[in-house]
Amino acid sequence: MPKAKAHPEQLGFTFEAPAPASGAAALAGLEQRICRVVGTILASDSRPREIIAAEMSILLDEEVSRAMLDAYSSPARADHKVPMSRFFALIAVSGRQDLLDPLLREIGAAVLVGEEVHTARLGQIDREIERLKKERQKVSATAPLIRGDRFQ
Repeated sequence: MPKAKAHPEQLGFTFEAPAPASGAAALAGLEQRICRVVGTILASDSRPREIIAAEMSILLDEEVSRAMLDAYSSPARADHKVPMSRFFALIAVSGRQDLLDPLLREIGAAVLVGEEVHTARLGQIDREIERLKKERQKVSATAPLIRGDRFQ
């Protein structure tokens, strides 16, 4: 099977707040969606699956084979569910954290990769600055100068 070309841009991040899954069967079919993500990762990676499996094996300190990757990428092989550790290892060796994001959004989470965390921190700092500015305005409305009358 020929490898698909790598997507020129990974999936973009959306700033919509994810809602956690709730209700009956909200996560039904998740295993098949994970299998499709594994298939997408493998198809978009130009390296042979044996190399990907070897890199995963090194990360996990356990044997991962090409045959395992083939089984994990097949939604029809329901008896070959992808262990979370191996799924994370595949994400790590492929650098396709963007494909993890849609899955995590199903449970109300989102993915920030590496130093993107600093961008989120900047937003938090800006919110704190705004809160402190509002508090300052409230306090300044009633705050006298300290010993202001004694030195005039």
